[in-house]
Amino acid sequence: MAFGIEELLEVDQVLGNENPSSKKQLLQILADQAAKKTGIDTRKIFDVLLKRERLGSTGIGNGIAIPHGKLSELNQIVAVFARLRKPIEFDAVDDQPVDIVFLLLAPENAGADHLKALSRVARVLRDKKLVGEIRDIADPTAIYALLTELPAQDAA
Repeated sequence: MAFGIEELLEVDQVLGNENPSSKKQLLQILADQAAKKTGIDTRKIFDVLLKRERLGSTGIGNGIAIPHGKLSELNQIVAVFARLRKPIEFDAVDDQPVDIVFLLLAPENAGADHLKALSRVARVLRDKKLVGEIRDIADPTAIYALLTELPAQDAA
């Protein structure tokens, strides 16, 4: 199954102007948002994210992070996107602070779909022009439109 961002993310799961002071606070904000969407306890989501970060930072470079985890209670992949007002330290691979964050939570048995979704998000966020445009706007609806209205860039 090929994933488009619009299949992973809903407009109400886009946060456009968050201002966390730390990585933990950011993960808490993301967990809270995901909990609203899924009905799964915030603490459980937060713990899954923290456990994954302990294995190695999900900061992939260029100010971008893709925190992710698996939860047995989920029956589909859930995403939350956050644009931060100012970058925060995230222990990213390039030691740069992070201000663009795309959370992915997958069912425990998601297998390849989880990896395909991660790959798709990473591919979209490699587009420097797109990421630059996202950094310039705080409106969640406009960010969602940028993320989902991309022409089939995989064909490029």
